[in-house]
Parts: sequence; structure tokens; C-alpha cells
Amino acid sequence: MGFAELLLIAVALSMDAFAVSVGIGLSASGNHKALTAGLYFGVSQAVMPLIGYMAATLFAEKIIAVDHWAAFGLLCFLGGKMIAESHGNRRKDGGAASFGHARMLTLAIATSIDALAAGVSFAFLRVSVAPAVLLIGATTFALSFAGVKTGAAFGARLGPKAELAGGVTLVLIGAKILLEHLGVLG
Repeated sequence: MGFAELLLIAVALSMDAFAVSVGIGLSASGNHKALTAGLYFGVSQAVMPLIGYMAATLFAEKIIAVDHWAAFGLLCFLGGKMIAESHGNRRKDGGAASFGHARMLTLAIATSIDALAAGVSFAFLRVSVAPAVLLIGATTFALSFAGVKTGAAFGARLGPKAELAGGVTLVLIGAKILLEHLGVLG
């Protein structure tokens, strides 16, 4: 597999993290949040294919059977929390504290489950895993950073409805992942 194919895979795997990063940016802005999202999503997207690659022969069928349900559940749970929080009192810090370590780690895992399955396929295709995971991680970092910045630009205009929009975004991404894996969406 050549560089162009790996780059296309890296961008495709990064799209869910980019969309979630836009949602994060809608309710929490700043370079720190963009860097945090980039690091969480980039590292997770790099580590998951490595785990998938190493576990390919042992757990391939089990991973592929449940990955979409896990991503759907995690994203809907977090999106639902954001939607509920959007109806409560507005935070003076713009919601920045709502994306602590536990929430960011959960989002990173939920958006990188597909990367785990990609790692499984890398093993079957005999892809050199080190360059692949580095490219996936770097691409995801860059797109996630840009996603937070993009979301922040829109979030400033949306005002108090920004957290609601972010929560709805997470739920929709979860539904998209589930419907794609069930074959409802191409």
C-alpha cells in the first residue's frame, strides 16, 4: 500500500474525530482546546490501528461485530449529556471545563474504533504498520485541531445554543457510524 492510499485512509479515519472536534469547538474555544483535541484524537487514532494490527488473528471477528455499537453508545451518551447541559445554567467559562480528561478519552476511543478495525485489515494486507499509524495520528491531530478552530468560529456566533449544537452533532455522528456499519448508509 502506497503513501497516497495510506493518506486517504488517514483522512477517512479522521473524519469522525474532525466532526466531533467541530462540536467541541462549538462549546469550548481556544488554542488549548484545539491542541487538547488534536492530541487526544491523534494519539487514539494512532494507537488503535496498532492494537488492531497486533490483535488481528485473535479477535478480528469479535471486534468488527461490536465496534459500531460501542461507538454509537458512547457518542450518544456524551451527546445526550451535552444536550441536557445546554438546557441548564450557562457556565461562566464557556463550557471549557465540560471537556475534561474522562470525556475527551471517551470521545477519542469512540471515534477511533474504526481505526482499530483498519489495523486488523492492515495485518491481513501486510501493511507496514509504523508509517501507517504515524500518518493516521498526524493527520487526525491536524484535522482535529482545525475542527475545534472551525467550531469555535461558529460557536461564537451561536452563543448559548452552541453546546446544544455540539451535543446534537455527537448523537448524529454516532447514528451515522451505526447506520454505516449496519449497511443502511453506503
